[in-house]
Amino acid sequence: MTLPALQNTSVFFRRILSQFPQDISLAFAYGSGVFKQAGTSQGQMGKNMLDFVFAVEDPITWHTMNLIENKKHYSILKYFGPKQISRIQNDYGAGVYYNTLVPSDDRLIKYGVISTDVLIDDLLHWKTMYIAGRLHKPVRILLQSENGKLRAALVANLKSAINASFLMLPESFSEEDLFLQITGLSYSGDFRMVIGEDKSKISNIVKDNMQHFRILYNNILQDCPQVVYKPQQGRLEVDKSPEGQFTQLMALPRTLQQQITRIVDPPGKNRDVEEILLQVAQDPDCGLVVQQGIYSIVKSSSITQSAKGIITAGLMKSVSYSAKKLRKMWKGWRRKTP
Repeated sequence: MTLPALQNTSVFFRRILSQFPQDISLAFAYGSGVFKQAGTSQGQMGKNMLDFVFAVEDPITWHTMNLIENKKHYSILKYFGPKQISRIQNDYGAGVYYNTLVPSDDRLIKYGVISTDVLIDDLLHWKTMYIAGRLHKPVRILLQSENGKLRAALVANLKSAINASFLMLPESFSEEDLFLQITGLSYSGDFRMVIGEDKSKISNIVKDNMQHFRILYNNILQDCPQVVYKPQQGRLEVDKSPEGQFTQLMALPRTLQQQITRIVDPPGKNRDVEEILLQVAQDPDCGLVVQQGIYSIVKSSSITQSAKGIITAGLMKSVSYSAKKLRKMWKGWRRKTP
């Protein structure tokens, strides 16, 4: 099954992609430079930086080729060579190596490189939720290989986002409620939402992209036995019985189950995960516990990846990138102030 996203490989995006080594399992573009957000004009959107992620089978080989073709994209780390760059990519933060503020076709771009295996692990288990969280939202797929494990993991990640959101929503809710909840998953615990991001970011993403969210999630919602989906009315009803919540909890990614276990189970008890999740399913605060678990995952990865970004981008680019984010946050605050 192909990831149900916008399959747009326009000449503009193909031109940018052609500037990089072609051994890529998955390439996608995301963010405010690709999808219009509420409060942003088309003119402003055209000035926003374009964000990309490239999943590659062999990071050392890919960085070797990219250093030959695009050495200027890298910070001082280029002098340490592809092995060290790949080690920094894989061993620190969320397993992604970003080059930012790169001029390309009269636009500025930022691109992250991640190992295909690391991406699959994050999609299935939410170890960091860093790239998995970006793929909860509509993205523009530019290239996708025939890697069956990756394709299955992409769909599993969407199903996990739905399950986690169901646990935090009431029995009856709207499509917009669901998509706001899904979008908010990867921002829960992200310290950049305190400083550096527009506080209306989540609603801005969803408001102007409802149809894109429907395309992404429609098939999964139609096939999900835990929910009654009424697309014509834009309403959903989910099973909030302890049995229904237990089924949803058991379907959550492994890392999130472990975080929930850590929150609920006192030290020294060492009960098995299934027993703890059964207890959580009967707790009126079940949704809050799930939210706390997600918060823990995102908080850790957002801090370590941002710290790593200072090294991979270099000091000057880091300051410039942070300044752009702060200006964006200020504009969002100004829009809300009467």
